[in-house]
Amino acid sequence: MALDPIRHPAGLPWPSRWPLFVASRRTLLSLVLAAIIPLLLFGAWVVYLIAQEQRADARAQAYQTMKHVGERISSEISAQLQVVESLAASTSLDQPFLSRFYIEAERMKALQPLWATVELADPSGMQILNLFRPLGDTLGPTADRDSFDAVLQTRRSAVGGIGPMGRISGKRLVAIRAPVIRDGELRYVVTVSFLPNAISSILKEAGAPENWVGVVVDSRGNIIARTVAEELEVGRPAAPGLRKAIASAPEGFYVAPTLEGIEVETAFRTLPNTGGWSVHFGVPRDVLNAPVSRSLFVLAGGGIVSLALAFALASLTARDIAQRRRSEAERSALALAVSEERGAVAVEAAELGTWRWDMDGGEVVGSERCWILLDLPRRPQAGSNARISTQEFLDAICEEDRPNVEAAMRNCINDGRTLNVEFRTAHRDGSLHWVRATGRAPHLVGEAPRVVHGVLADIDPQKRAEAERVDLQRRLAEAQENEQRRIARELHDQVGQTVTGLSLGLKALEQRLRGQPLEEQVRWLRHLTSELGRDIHRAAADLRPTALDDLGLKEALNAFASDWSERFGIRADVQFIGSDSRLSPDIETAVYRVVQEALTNVLKHAEASNVSIVLESRADRLRVIIEDDGAGFNPDGAPGQTDDESRRSRPPLGLSGIRERLSLVKGKLHVESAPGEGTTLFIQISLPQEGA
Repeated sequence: MALDPIRHPAGLPWPSRWPLFVASRRTLLSLVLAAIIPLLLFGAWVVYLIAQEQRADARAQAYQTMKHVGERISSEISAQLQVVESLAASTSLDQPFLSRFYIEAERMKALQPLWATVELADPSGMQILNLFRPLGDTLGPTADRDSFDAVLQTRRSAVGGIGPMGRISGKRLVAIRAPVIRDGELRYVVTVSFLPNAISSILKEAGAPENWVGVVVDSRGNIIARTVAEELEVGRPAAPGLRKAIASAPEGFYVAPTLEGIEVETAFRTLPNTGGWSVHFGVPRDVLNAPVSRSLFVLAGGGIVSLALAFALASLTARDIAQRRRSEAERSALALAVSEERGAVAVEAAELGTWRWDMDGGEVVGSERCWILLDLPRRPQAGSNARISTQEFLDAICEEDRPNVEAAMRNCINDGRTLNVEFRTAHRDGSLHWVRATGRAPHLVGEAPRVVHGVLADIDPQKRAEAERVDLQRRLAEAQENEQRRIARELHDQVGQTVTGLSLGLKALEQRLRGQPLEEQVRWLRHLTSELGRDIHRAAADLRPTALDDLGLKEALNAFASDWSERFGIRADVQFIGSDSRLSPDIETAVYRVVQEALTNVLKHAEASNVSIVLESRADRLRVIIEDDGAGFNPDGAPGQTDDESRRSRPPLGLSGIRERLSLVKGKLHVESAPGEGTTLFIQISLPQEGA
């Protein structure tokens, strides 16, 4: 049976099978190249990482060597300090003659092979005794005044630096000084000058490689010991880079040339209790960076080979990439068209108007729904957009709301804020309708045009419902106040007068029964009647204080605060700032009730001792500040609290009532509080202007 040439390409004659063979080989070669390139790069990168690790190990070894040498030098100096301090504590210094101390010092010097001499000086710095000279010889002033003055100032032992070439010893010595204090008075300063050979031995025995450079310097930057050319360099100033490093930090790393001009990377540390000595170990940079340099050559070679292979791989896959790009472009165009169609359907279903505000071009492009919401005469055809100037767009907005819209647009463009602004549109029939504009400026790279894209939504029904709700609350509050005023008046005028008459009648009856057995019971009834009258008066004042209607907010609050303080034992201070003119009845009632509710919260929750009430009246606004020194609470709530902590930290329930009452007069409330830090209420009410 003949083979199907499509299903069985192997059955095709050789000329027909050649393109398939070439394609298979190209695919196989592409796979091989794709596998080799990362292997080459990975191998070169591993070599580089190993070199970096070797470099880091060398730095760490230099630091550890420096640290070990520093610890040994600090230990050696501490041991020498102890010996010198024991010499300063010798009782032979308490004798009027110093011959015994001279003998004791010679004996100590014989036990310390590195000691060159022992010196004794008075506080002025003049030498009294020096083992280089016989006892009683005339001696000059002591050398290395820096360490000597340090002993005088601190009355503590001090370590000096490397000294100059001695005239008698012919060597450079290091001085250790200790004060001789008797009965709180500094009598002498004992100085031991020793050879820095021990320091040099510690430095050279550290086991550092030969090409490393180790140095010990004093606080002035002069060399005390060195692993290279020590005979020539001891006592000389160290390299400038070294001295700059010890002047800037107590320890660390620095890169600087040595005295021989070799660039080294050095670890250093300032030693404690040595008067500012420091230890430095430097590794030549060419030695430190040699493995990294070699690895960079390997990495560069691998990169070049990989680049050539990548070029070959790119040439093999170029046709496939071009084909895939065309296919992706077609699919993207189709997906974009579908997405735009879905977006248009969603916007249409939500009854939103789309718009684009071009601030540089001075125009607004909007959909049909956008112009319907703005009630503009120039409307586009269904499914299209129309252009108008920004001034025409602003003219369709209520004049009072235009500044807010323009400011929101500028903030959106300049600060990248999301646009969300509500405003009223002035329709041609004279009515006002509420809409909400939301949008944002696109975030583009480079010089982006100042454009805002957004949508327009009709929120007039929600605003009307909200206005009706506020009006209903206002009318309910007015009705409640009127009813409380009526009840308070009846309690005061009718029940109060009746109780007063009863009290007078009982008083007259008490006078008639004076001296009789019933006199005490009548007196008790008259006292009870007086208490009942006061309770009725207080209840009437709580329902509706007559002072608020007759005298105004200031007198009513003063009377209420005074009575409240007397009843509950909490000091309440009321202050008025600004104008004393009467406010509208609804604002005075709202402020009085807010203060009343706030003091009720203080009494229930705050556990306060003092309350401050400040009212500041200006032409355009009224500010009220109510502050207590009570327990406070967390206005935002605190997750993870126990039940007891939650009860103490949750906001008082009266705050919601305060906010509701303030909303009736367009007031705002801000609360600042924290557990244990008291509570402060900030209230602001805008006052209507005359003629507005």
